[in-house]
Amino acid sequence: MTQTGRCLCGEISYEFSGDLIATAVCHCDHCQRQSGAAFSVNLIMHVDQVTVTGPIKTFEDRGEKGDAVYVHRRFCGRCGSPILSELVEPPGLVALKAGTLDDRTVVQPQVQAWCVDKQPWVDLGELHAMERE
Repeated sequence: MTQTGRCLCGEISYEFSGDLIATAVCHCDHCQRQSGAAFSVNLIMHVDQVTVTGPIKTFEDRGEKGDAVYVHRRFCGRCGSPILSELVEPPGLVALKAGTLDDRTVVQPQVQAWCVDKQPWVDLGELHAMERE
C-alpha cells in the first residue's frame, strides 16, 4: 500500500510504500524544538521506501554535544514543515514526520524514545518506552 503526504504549503510532497519498521514517539529536546510540540511522531522506515518531490532543505543536527552530525533534518524551505529526519547511525533509516501524512488516521505509535526528556504532563499510557543508550 502506498501512502502520501506533503508540507503545509504543498511545495514538498512524498510517497512511500512497504512495511514500517516502527512508529515511534520521540521526546528528545531536538524533536520538541523542531516540532514546536512536546514530542514528534515518526514513521521509521528504510530510506529507499520513500520518494520526496520538491526542493527540500537540510539542517545538519549535531545533537546536544555539538560534535558530529547525527541526523539530517529535512524540511520545506518555504513553509518550514519538517518532512523527515535521515539518521546517520544506523545508516539507511529515516524518520518520516507522521503529521505530514495525507491520512493521519492510520498512525498507531508503538514505542517512545528519549523519555528522559519527556514533559512531565505527557501521558501516553502503556506505550512501550525504549531505553536511552
